[in-house]
Amino acid sequence: MRIIRFLDGQQKWLAAVTDDEQAYRLPQADFMTLIHQARKQGISPIQLVESAFKPSNKLTDDWTSLHLITPLEAPEVWAAGVTYQRSREARNYEATEGKLDAKTFYDKVYDAERPEIFFKSTAARTVGPNEAVTLRSDSNWQIPEPELGLVLAGDGSIVGYIVGNDMSCRDIEGENPLYLPQAKMWRNSCSIGPAIRLAETVQNPYAFSIVCEIYREGEIVVKSEASTSELNRKLDELVSFLARDNDLFDGTVLLTGTSIVPPNDFTLAPGDRIEISISDIGTLINPVISN
Repeated sequence: MRIIRFLDGQQKWLAAVTDDEQAYRLPQADFMTLIHQARKQGISPIQLVESAFKPSNKLTDDWTSLHLITPLEAPEVWAAGVTYQRSREARNYEATEGKLDAKTFYDKVYDAERPEIFFKSTAARTVGPNEAVTLRSDSNWQIPEPELGLVLAGDGSIVGYIVGNDMSCRDIEGENPLYLPQAKMWRNSCSIGPAIRLAETVQNPYAFSIVCEIYREGEIVVKSEASTSELNRKLDELVSFLARDNDLFDGTVLLTGTSIVPPNDFTLAPGDRIEISISDIGTLINPVISN
């Protein structure tokens, strides 16, 4: 069971999408209201959602044809880094100018007890399905980072899973680790969507498959696949460090790192289209434009 948001005229609506792709309008105003109503009633979110499955609420047999927006307005988006071996290798390549045998602080954080967690975005900087992500004007080496996102309640519980794109500037990050905020956070440098998979419907979050395709002038120029089974960290571990001595807001999203990094000679260009698919969640599509 997935939850989406869409526009009908100027009105924002919540809807549920079943595993056979049927979409039903929901009465709740937003995703976290749905979660808290279910908790208050002592039932699961899926039970509350299914109570709205009436013929009068059915929307369409093709939910992707709706005007989709971010499934929730995440007050904050955080991200974890170097949680996959592929990410570790890519960060080392950036930091050592291609000297792959050099050891860096990325090796240290990969094996350390404390993970790398950084602030990525706010609701105002985050775009949804089919909205444009922007390229930073002072970077010449930019890529998408496809990631599984965790949707968190204020108590730190994982209430859903979402597709995320952590846009990154490899040249800025590689020049100096203190430049990380500039390499990660600028206008429309984060996207999430197209749906939230209810956590209770996921048996094994370490079995998601992730595919990233980048199109240029209608042709695929990059295609890579990975699995969350390759994660070097446990999801609860990442959440526990984020919540440590920190206030979590309802609907916070934590991106869990990437195992998909395009070839070192690749950089995004205006007009490209990024498609990130995670099994049982959906495909997040974003065109690329100049800032």
